[in-house]
Amino acid sequence: MILRPQEHWLSRIFVWHGSVLSKIFSRLLLNFLLSVAVIAMLPWYTSLGVKLTVAPFSILGVAIAIFLGFRNNACYARYVEARLLWGQLMIASRSLLREVKNTLPDNTDCGPFVRLQVSFVHSLRMQLRRLPQEQTLAKYLTDEQLAQVVAVQSPANHILLLMGNWLAEYRQKGALSDILFHSLNNRLNDMSVVLAGCERIANTPVPFAYSLILHRTVYLFCIMLPFALVSDLHYMTPFVSMLISYTFIALDVLAEELEEPFGVENNDLPLDAISNTIEIDLLQMNNETHIPAKILPDKCYQLT
Repeated sequence: MILRPQEHWLSRIFVWHGSVLSKIFSRLLLNFLLSVAVIAMLPWYTSLGVKLTVAPFSILGVAIAIFLGFRNNACYARYVEARLLWGQLMIASRSLLREVKNTLPDNTDCGPFVRLQVSFVHSLRMQLRRLPQEQTLAKYLTDEQLAQVVAVQSPANHILLLMGNWLAEYRQKGALSDILFHSLNNRLNDMSVVLAGCERIANTPVPFAYSLILHRTVYLFCIMLPFALVSDLHYMTPFVSMLISYTFIALDVLAEELEEPFGVENNDLPLDAISNTIEIDLLQMNNETHIPAKILPDKCYQLT
């Protein structure tokens, strides 16, 4: 995620970090060079007796803009849902630990439970980003727990099971009544809902055929556009063609980023920072002394 300070409108025009321009610059350059080549071939192109006009491109451009808008809305909805799920996870994690500390006896060591909560957050983050988990989770779990977690298909789900087992032990000891255990178990269910919601977004992308037809149409439009503009605009063709291409290609690339909100692109969710915030909050609630440093945006204003 890009977190930039408020800037003057003029300086924002020239922003590089955080825009998709860095990803599509080579494509725009190819469009510019194609336009220059079309200008050079104009006499030969005119001699063929074939002339493209901007009329069909105007109609096609409106259609592409509408469908790109639909696709971007669908991808942004996935991004918003993912953001809400991680916000819900933050609420459930804090509430669960608060209830545990308020209901169990004062001399209860909640450290193992806190480490399970922190490991769940990091496990979910790495599971969504398809990263290896063993090295990170080894800082929070015992060897026995770690062996169990890395051996299953969904490590985060197994950590929820370990958290439930920890609460069940205190219920069997009589430290938790059935009503209190049920209340705490509902918090675990809230975290399970977050897990399932994130897995749904990560495992069910926007239908490929829907994205493919828009992708093909956008690039065919940008390739053919200089041939329609050159007769009327001549030497202005490269600049106008590149400007129009920038709009369509940028929207297409932005939709690709928003479609996978758990990645590490500029406009994806900062899962590292969110996990770090939850970890700090939980450790401070348990009066721990070793607190990790807060993750801040880098020099390019990117928060991972």
